[in-house]
Amino acid sequence: MNWERLKHKDIYKEPVEYIYSNQVFSITEYDKLYENQNTLDHQTWLDFHKQYKTDFCFLEDISDMDLSKPIICLWFFKERNDFKAGPDINLAGKMIPYAQNTFLVTESKDISIVENKKKYLRDHYKTAFKIDII
Repeated sequence: MNWERLKHKDIYKEPVEYIYSNQVFSITEYDKLYENQNTLDHQTWLDFHKQYKTDFCFLEDISDMDLSKPIICLWFFKERNDFKAGPDINLAGKMIPYAQNTFLVTESKDISIVENKKKYLRDHYKTAFKIDII
């Protein structure tokens, strides 16, 4: 991963330790992957996997995340037509905005999705990739 791009301001200690950053990948790299998010065998995703040597899976609905993992790492792929404002993720009582090309990394299992009644292109608009931190 491009962890060297993280800034000190991206690391939080309260209410639990977590990283929340849109610095990990450039918008250009993100856009290439976004365009092919439904075709994980596309060359852009194969190159991503080869370059970063990490496993990932696409979650159509991030409320399906596996909380049994020691570290939760989500990379948000928000629909471009989703213009709603406000937070969508509750992390130990703190509301975290669900924003495109943003990483959330935490050991906390106190994480839940705040439902929004608006619907967009997908029934489950809260898409993300779960990254396995090795």
